[in-house]
Parts: sequence; structure tokens; C-alpha cells
Amino acid sequence: MKWSNKFNYPKSSRSLEDGYRKYLLGDNKLPSVTTILSATKSEEEKAALANWKERVGHKEATRIKTEASTRGNNLHSYIENYLRGRINDSFFESNELYKNMAKEIIEKGINGKLEEIYGMEETLYYPEQYAGTADLIGVYQGNPVVIDFKQANKVKKSEYIQDYFLQLGAYTLAHDVVHGTKMKAGIILLCTKDILFQEFKIEGAELEMYQNLFLGRVKKFYELNNIS
Repeated sequence: MKWSNKFNYPKSSRSLEDGYRKYLLGDNKLPSVTTILSATKSEEEKAALANWKERVGHKEATRIKTEASTRGNNLHSYIENYLRGRINDSFFESNELYKNMAKEIIEKGINGKLEEIYGMEETLYYPEQYAGTADLIGVYQGNPVVIDFKQANKVKKSEYIQDYFLQLGAYTLAHDVVHGTKMKAGIILLCTKDILFQEFKIEGAELEMYQNLFLGRVKKFYELNNIS
């Protein structure tokens, strides 16, 4: 695979205001994609999360979330370092969980499929609406795509990861609007703690649907916060 400077991605910083994470791009402050999704969850989703916390206990819920977040950050960093050529093949000998999960994603989701990299951990934004950070933007099996790397405790079904698809809808739409592209797909490359690899792809009419659904969530977010 090769690296390309085809697009000029903006620099940004982040801040926490009124409980919301915002991206600072020049003089603009835009709510993050994850903030919008969290703030506009349905009552059913909120109840399901509350029930889970009650079932496992708040202390255990916090531990699980913290552990998953740390593992996810390590997995992302490892894949990025691998793609930037900062890690040699000896990493495959390591037995740390997040490295084994990264290896599975690299072997089954990246090698032989990812042809060109436009950027990693890049800020994407829709002017005056929202911003976020895409794990990877590039050419995958011949098509320009946005890719997110995910880790999970167990195998996922599509209906359980709708927020992941909405994130990809947000990122692909932002890229198209700002950079004049036509992203062909949004892809999730996921590995579980049991080292089971899953690939999810949204493309065509389905990708457009998630882009429009996310714009609906943006509208709801601004209405909830009385922002015109």
C-alpha cells in the first residue's frame, strides 16, 4: 500500500463545553460526531444502557468501559504504527491481547485489501454542523472509503452497531462535502477479545441512508440545544 497527500486535512483541537466535546477549527467550534449521537439517543437506547448498568453494577460497568477504551486506544495506535512502518514483523510474536486483536485486523482486513492511504486519525468536518476523527481514509479494494477500527467483547450483529454506521455516514458525507469526493463505502474492521474478525460495509443506497439519518440526528441535536 502507498501513502498519498491527495487531500489537505485540517488541524484541530478539542475542548469540553457544557458537557459536550467540541472541535476547534480556526474560529469555529463544532460538536463531535460521538457527542451528537450520544445526546440524541432514543429513550429505548437510554433505557437499555441504564438497565445494563443496573444489572452489572455501576462500578463494574465503569471498569468494563474503561478497560474497553484502553484496549481500543492501544489497538488503534498499534495498527497506525504498523501502517506507518514503525513496527517490524516481530510484533506478531507478542501475546498481548490488543496486539493479537490488531494482528487479526491487519491480516484479515488490511493486508491485500488496503491499497492507498490518504490519512489516519484525520479531522473531518461538515461546515457549521459537526466534526469528527476518522481512523483511516483511503482506497480499499479499488474504492475510496472511510474505515473505522473497532474492538468488542463479543461478536456483533449489524442491528447492534447502528451508531458505528451513523459515524461512517457522518465521516463519508463530511469528506464528500469538503473535499469534493464521492466516497463509495464506510467500513468497520472489528475484532473481538476471542480474536474473531468481522467486517461490515455500508455502500450505495445504504450509505446514503446512514448519511441522511445522521443529518437528522444533527438537526435534533441543534433543536435540543436551541441552536439555530
